[in-house]
Amino acid sequence: MPLATARVATARPARYVRQLVSHMGHTVAASLTPDGRGTITVPSGTCTLTPAPDRLELTATAADAGSLARVQDVITRHLVRFATQEQLAVEWTPAIDGGELEPTAPVVEDYLLGHHTPADDILGELAAATREAAADAAVMQISSDEGVLLTMLTRLTRARFAVEVGVFTGYSTLCIARGLAAGGRLLACDVSEEWTSIGRPYWERAGVADRIDLRIAPALTTLRALDAEPVIDIAFIDADKDNYPAYYEEIVRRLRPGGLVVLDNVFLGGRVLDPAYQQDRHVAMRRLNDLIRDDERVDAVMLPLRDGVTIARRR
Repeated sequence: MPLATARVATARPARYVRQLVSHMGHTVAASLTPDGRGTITVPSGTCTLTPAPDRLELTATAADAGSLARVQDVITRHLVRFATQEQLAVEWTPAIDGGELEPTAPVVEDYLLGHHTPADDILGELAAATREAAADAAVMQISSDEGVLLTMLTRLTRARFAVEVGVFTGYSTLCIARGLAAGGRLLACDVSEEWTSIGRPYWERAGVADRIDLRIAPALTTLRALDAEPVIDIAFIDADKDNYPAYYEEIVRRLRPGGLVVLDNVFLGGRVLDPAYQQDRHVAMRRLNDLIRDDERVDAVMLPLRDGVTIARRR
């Protein structure tokens, strides 16, 4: 259970962050962002320090409970040592497993789902058909509010050529296709004829089937066969997580200036935040999230929407 947080009441949060980063940076990795957020990595784990108006917010992570306790101890001791003008109370929450995190609480989720442009009958029926056919696997389908976001972003970019990696039953495919400019095309990549066949009748009913070029083949093969020219206006990645870094690279190099790449599930159910999870998909997603943050080709934002959505715009 290698995650824990603390909220430390103080009128000097920014000062403490600067002091800790400056002092500990002589012996361990420590950094400070322009907006005052600090990150300190010690041999046993990492702690982020975020100043708020009346408190300092701490988040400690480590690979196991023993390592987490050492992170908490070293940060607490140094913080208390710097508090010469006040007495700080550093009380850590009980350790939790990253897989138990709820980025969007149920009550917030319900409110969000009730306050966006509602899905029409075709999308609603496709969602119902997916639940009936896929049972527990239906969770792979995007939510209706994320569908509205995809249509909106496609329209805002005035996209004429879109790419989708991971179709499933075609809900997101329909949302993107509806947002395309006149004459636009969507290259939709998937490996399952069974799942994608569920969406085809709904694409027909929506009048967008002629805009969708469905390729049943490994997506990397399809992407690498595209011209190297920057012709993609918008792309959506929602497929096997191990290959996200490769999908991102093949797409972003073909993304026109001002074009967007949207990536779903960048939280992996909260597990990407928890270093105890070391399966290939967890490692790949952490690597990708860091890569996008540092990628000078794009401007990016990560949104706490559903299971985490990143939007990156090619400069």
